[in-house]
Amino acid sequence: MNTYIPAEFEVVRNAGLCTVCRACERQCSNGVHSYDKERGTMVADATKCVNCHRCVCICPTHALKIVRSGDVYRTNSNWSAQTMNEIFRQANSGGVLLSSMGNPNDLPVYFDRILVNASQVTNPPIDPLREPMETVVYLGKKDVVIERDEHGRLIDNLPPQLRLNTPIMFSAMSYGSISYNAHEALARAAEELGILYNTGEGGLHKDFYKYGKNTIVQVASGRFGVHEDYLRAAAAIEIKMGQGAKPGIGGHLPGAKISEDVSRTRMIPQGVDAISPAPHHDIYSIEDLRQLIYSVKEATDYKKPVIVKVAAVHNVAAVASGIARSGADIIAIDGFRGGTGAAPTRIRDNVGIPVELALAQVDERLRREGIRDAVSIVVGGSVRSSADVVKAVALGADACYIGTAALLALGCHLCRSCYTGKCNWGIATQRPDLVKRLNPDIGYKRLVNLVTAWNHEIQEMMGGMGINSIEALRGNRLMLRGVGLNETELRILGIHHAGESM
Repeated sequence: MNTYIPAEFEVVRNAGLCTVCRACERQCSNGVHSYDKERGTMVADATKCVNCHRCVCICPTHALKIVRSGDVYRTNSNWSAQTMNEIFRQANSGGVLLSSMGNPNDLPVYFDRILVNASQVTNPPIDPLREPMETVVYLGKKDVVIERDEHGRLIDNLPPQLRLNTPIMFSAMSYGSISYNAHEALARAAEELGILYNTGEGGLHKDFYKYGKNTIVQVASGRFGVHEDYLRAAAAIEIKMGQGAKPGIGGHLPGAKISEDVSRTRMIPQGVDAISPAPHHDIYSIEDLRQLIYSVKEATDYKKPVIVKVAAVHNVAAVASGIARSGADIIAIDGFRGGTGAAPTRIRDNVGIPVELALAQVDERLRREGIRDAVSIVVGGSVRSSADVVKAVALGADACYIGTAALLALGCHLCRSCYTGKCNWGIATQRPDLVKRLNPDIGYKRLVNLVTAWNHEIQEMMGGMGINSIEALRGNRLMLRGVGLNETELRILGIHHAGESM
């Protein structure tokens, strides 16, 4: 059937450099490259190209490059090429459009409009190379009365806490959505770094129970893979109420990704789509949520913190206030740029709000109500660098989740076709021939390198502010300044404009 959609990309092959080794043909899971026997040359079907860059990276003679097609529609400010192509696709299929890896549209990124203040003389900077700098973070309730024993020593009466060597964790990515090798790399990196990774809503593979001290397991609306041993194996349990990439929408893992191993881990039939409901069908109020929180705590002998994950939406501050009072130890807020393996395009691109605004409002409301220490705050949704982490902590976060950044470290090139299960980098796929392309021995080291580098940069930025601990940075909005923001945005963020006197 004619789809009326021209190829988005063009495969440019330098005939003088191409040796017809056919590596591109073997490496492309989309069938873009093929060998023309009559001409003795390689040819390409550009309509199948998703611009994953696998062929470009593995070509031994650097004979390939992928460029945007020069074939364009007639210019129309109201009807963009993307809009027209989406209509063509839906007219062809009659289905809901799916997309992956977060909102790519040109909307404000508030982290990029916030600058970090620096110390000079009266409050001198700190040299992290020569002076102590504390990046360890503890997540959990801290609203306890200080107690001492008869010798005056502090009594540890805190509820269960998660200890992080740096305020970074790997966010929820389920086994099924990503490969076994990707999960192994995340688990091993978390263990070496002294942080945690999140299983997502796909259960925990039996091979990874040994990483339990560095694992957060998730209880989502579909309850995939949830059982007593699963809950007890982890350091913390996360109840997923919402996700930044698709607020108000349940999860969807295509049946093609439900391999025998994934089926066993998730406790669902092989080859059948895994569709989790939009709501938890036993949660329709904060009181219902409280019941699940304490059911999970009861099942784990009150030894593990419970996280409640919500999407960043317009009333998130009120929601967070209720969650903090419901018994949760940690609130995770996921912004509208959060990545995912599959989301309805219309939801991904039009629902939710930026995590920076949500975070600022949640922190401000919990402080105003005097319950900020009753819960820790973790934020995610396109945290792209150590600077984003520093700014998020200054806006009120205790720590950050990173997902897409971690996948990029593993080799992802953001071709945004995860839902097809044909990931050429061995990440968002269950095909054995593709999975083996990601070597977990190499992958986990790259993740360790990434977080180690970020941790050094976090220390340098804090030192430049004259701050020597994450705790002193948390919620310290005096160290932030806005650029190009209007009065409403500055008020919501709780910061001053650059150059504005106090």
